[in-house]
Amino acid sequence: MNGPAQISELKRRKPVILKYPVGNQTDLQPLPKPPGSWPFHLDIQDITSCEPTQAVDTMEFHLVGDTGSRRQPEFQRRVARAMGAQIRSDEKGRKGPHFLLHLGDIVYDHGEAHEYASQFFMPYENYPAPVLALAGNHDGDINPAGPVYGSLDAFMAVFCDTQPRPLAFSGGSRRLSQIQPHVYWSLRTPLANFICLYGNISKFGYIDDTQFDWLLHELRAFGQEKGEKALFLCLHHAPYSADINHGSSRYMIDRLERAFTLSGVLPDVVCSGHVHNYQRFSKQYPTGETVRYLVAGAGGYADLHRIADPDDGQVLDDPDRFKGVTLENYCDTQHGFLKMRIERSEKLALTAEYYVVQSHSGPDDATAALFERTTFVLEGSKTHSAQAPGFIT
Repeated sequence: MNGPAQISELKRRKPVILKYPVGNQTDLQPLPKPPGSWPFHLDIQDITSCEPTQAVDTMEFHLVGDTGSRRQPEFQRRVARAMGAQIRSDEKGRKGPHFLLHLGDIVYDHGEAHEYASQFFMPYENYPAPVLALAGNHDGDINPAGPVYGSLDAFMAVFCDTQPRPLAFSGGSRRLSQIQPHVYWSLRTPLANFICLYGNISKFGYIDDTQFDWLLHELRAFGQEKGEKALFLCLHHAPYSADINHGSSRYMIDRLERAFTLSGVLPDVVCSGHVHNYQRFSKQYPTGETVRYLVAGAGGYADLHRIADPDDGQVLDDPDRFKGVTLENYCDTQHGFLKMRIERSEKLALTAEYYVVQSHSGPDDATAALFERTTFVLEGSKTHSAQAPGFIT
């Protein structure tokens, strides 16, 4: 098995735009009524057993997207098992990672309730931490050949309930429903704030004016805490990608950049799925700030998305939108997930570890192998990056 792609060996260093994109912004569904109150905040202490004094100096969490799959379900089971195996207690009794933030596309192909038992509850039955989630385009889609149901009905029942409770369509799972306040919402923790968007069901994403105004409010509010807390912006549709299946979303790039300009606030990290691989981008802004864009959508769907070759005629460059953007590393051949660690000492540091999942004997056997480890020192400090020399077992 080969080691990770080293920087000098990457076949591409820039995102791409598909030359012949499929999908449009007319494929949209109305948003459900929120069960919570504006501005749709959820506190981490409301979903974990951590005492208020715990996880103040260190916090870990998982990030992964596109875990669902109706065929070859062994991939999603392996990823879930490998993530669960990383959760442990230290000498102080603290557990970490403390939660999983799912980046969307939990259930394929049409967000149906009867698919949740096999595609979510069974694979994550033994994951010993809370699972929070963004909705992906497939989670909000509707099967035209099935019974009548509303977009996101099942997702809202699983993740946006008013109180934790067992669900009739979970297949008898012990995992209870989650209490997120809306399909777009923010998570508050002692070390980071997470703004979580919903891009509807189109291939390249869509943010209506109401959600956009909410995004501006959240950026301005959480921008006041930058330096004391990391700021994550999480969405399903990847703004930047170098793959040949989706490519970058011009719409999401323009929408986010306008939000950043109007609010005067840049997030530290933008996390997304949708594309079935791992990619790590950096974008240098004229202010001197650097934003990291992470794609982690290889969580279990059987088909992975290949990075475009330099001479691929299916893709295009977009010099204006891609100015300052560099593809620093990627993995497009194996399923995997991100484990993030935030530490506060003199500075606030964020370490992103991407793991690929390997199987040695069967569909339920899985081990996680480190692909790369990268540390970002926030608060304007110099960033340093440590590449893993190879797969670490």
